[in-house]
Amino acid sequence: MTDANHPTAPDFQRLINGHHDDPFSILGPHSQDGARSVTAFDPGAEEMWAVIGKKAHPLAPVDGAPGVFRGKVPGDKAYFLRGAAGGNSWEFEDAYRFGPVLGEIDEYLLGEGSHLRIWEALGAHVIEHEGVRGTQFAVWAPNAKRVSVVGDFNWWDGLRHTMRRRGATGVWEIFIPDVGDGALYRYEIVGPDGQLQPRKADPVGFGSEHPPANASIVRDINGYGWSDGDWMTSRQAAQNREAPISVYEVHLPSWRRKDWGRPISYVEAATELVEYVKEMGFTHIELLPISEYPFDGSWGYQPIGMFAPTIRCGLPHEFRDLVNAAHRAGLGVILDWVPGHFPSDPHGLGKFDGTALYEHADPREGFHKDWNTLIYNYGRAEVSNFLTANALYWLEEYHADGLRVDAVASMLYRDYSRQPGEWVPNKDGGRENYEAISLLQRMNTATYGENPGIMTVAEESTAYPGVSQPVDQGGLGFGFKWNMGWMNDTLEYVKKDPIYRQYHHHQMTFGLVYAFSENFILPISHDEVVHGKGSMIGKMPGSDWEKFANLRAYYGFMWGHPGKKLLFMGQEIAQWSEWNHDDQVDWDCLQNPAHAGMQALVRDLNHLYRDTPALHAKDCYADGFQWICGDDAQNSVFSWVRRGAPGDPEVVVICNFTPQEQGSYRMGMPATGRWREALNSDAEIYGGGNRGNYGAVEAHAGDHHGQPAYADVTIPPLSTLYLIRDS
Repeated sequence: MTDANHPTAPDFQRLINGHHDDPFSILGPHSQDGARSVTAFDPGAEEMWAVIGKKAHPLAPVDGAPGVFRGKVPGDKAYFLRGAAGGNSWEFEDAYRFGPVLGEIDEYLLGEGSHLRIWEALGAHVIEHEGVRGTQFAVWAPNAKRVSVVGDFNWWDGLRHTMRRRGATGVWEIFIPDVGDGALYRYEIVGPDGQLQPRKADPVGFGSEHPPANASIVRDINGYGWSDGDWMTSRQAAQNREAPISVYEVHLPSWRRKDWGRPISYVEAATELVEYVKEMGFTHIELLPISEYPFDGSWGYQPIGMFAPTIRCGLPHEFRDLVNAAHRAGLGVILDWVPGHFPSDPHGLGKFDGTALYEHADPREGFHKDWNTLIYNYGRAEVSNFLTANALYWLEEYHADGLRVDAVASMLYRDYSRQPGEWVPNKDGGRENYEAISLLQRMNTATYGENPGIMTVAEESTAYPGVSQPVDQGGLGFGFKWNMGWMNDTLEYVKKDPIYRQYHHHQMTFGLVYAFSENFILPISHDEVVHGKGSMIGKMPGSDWEKFANLRAYYGFMWGHPGKKLLFMGQEIAQWSEWNHDDQVDWDCLQNPAHAGMQALVRDLNHLYRDTPALHAKDCYADGFQWICGDDAQNSVFSWVRRGAPGDPEVVVICNFTPQEQGSYRMGMPATGRWREALNSDAEIYGGGNRGNYGAVEAHAGDHHGQPAYADVTIPPLSTLYLIRDS
């Protein structure tokens, strides 16, 4: 209880007109002349009492201020309010009798932009405060003249719960009694010009309505019973450069549809998706963004609810069920994370408090024309803190094992997709975005430092140096980088008719020139099977048989090539249709043996990759790879050796990208002896012609292709072979 400041008639007018920025200075209990005085405001009340036990103390209406009541309330015991109008009465706790929730440390760190767990301070938290159950709301809006919480608990009336400004931090907060999990709310904000802004969703809200509705929802995210301790303590061994990492990329709402077309739920996916991915031999599930987003067609890449798992598939604890189940099955979970831009929907972050708060005011710095989205102001401490804390949030609250950061190139360069005059140079006159670079380094330093064993992955499409190098060595600090150049080159090659491939041989070999400059993941992602690009099988030339053989050979090439692996859902079964986010994977095609064979090949490639150290332990090291013959352009044949640690069996990989069988092809071999055919993409079980080497080849002493031995190998048409020397 504070001393009364003797509000005047203009103060009350500002209050009832919604222009008062400090309602706690008027409302609630105050000391006046040594006694407690209570001022209450309820726009619908004609009478008001403060009630202690069974004693009701009348509050007198304030002249000229409808809905405002004042009066002496003896003692210091807690009271509640009783209002009446038109013969009806109601009782409620007075939100203005409660003190602040945020502490001085929170306030200091928020103001400094160094609060790495802002979700514990901001947002809507179901708590018990001063003996009463309710929800604490807190939001950053430094330039606002008023911020109110409006919701289904106060008739969406911005006059009823105006928030308390917390000094110079720009944070507003209020504890509202009797509001709990499931309540709908937004923030009503009066900007610095006195204008009422569009009602805003909570930037740190933990839940949202189902789009197209967009109110935030109070979600109590405390108290989940994790049972993934074994995975969490051992995952570092499964996520480093020496580990086999094979990622199944999933857009969850369209992986599988249920009940007349609804998206699969998190709970259903915890069984169905997890079992499928494990059986297929993948090591990780990567989910396209699950942060809440308004537009289905953005696939989540235009998020607004950065702290809310999308309601399309269920509730926060149900998303945890999915992650928990994946971990218990020995699978990692990577989330796509989007710090590069955000949509301009009125309920989102744009002009949040009536000013360019999260974004730049200058569209040359703050607007992506390609996506019609806004760009974060990475140089603002609070915005950098918001994004860094959000990355930590998904790792800590939802046990995510990694983050794949979308559109990193668009962050690194100020002139990204801009013409001269459409961008602002950095302080040195260059195109690099120093502030974005600093944000990415800060994020990687914080996530790896706070959560050992996690992995971060950059989707970065340029030759920016040191993406996966440590920050203290001048790098961006990512664990891995998508190899977009490899993907573009090799896809262009396999799309060509085999008769022309001899002239483009370098497209398959060029990736080895820089393969070890970064920690690479080889991605065949969702971007390659959408927007008219067709499906993977549809890209292949020739007859249907040739298309399947081409794709089998290409997957064999990919799994034998240095680098971790990533395949988007539906590609493992060679579905004919390109991805449609409103539909599901074409599971029915598995009734065709050719599609089932492709699925079996991907499964066996995964298991071979995981079980054979030479195929993964040195994915990121040059001494794990050696060409046998990389220049046989005339025959479109490629061959190389993969090596692991000393003592690990070597693997020879051979690819034939012509429809002609290469019989008795003399191939250099690393050692004499019997080399078994560990995998042949032309095997009948995969839909092939079952041609090959009867299970093994014999290597004899004699220099060939710079190797100490040779073997005469049958290479089936459009195929990849894996040979492993018998011990």
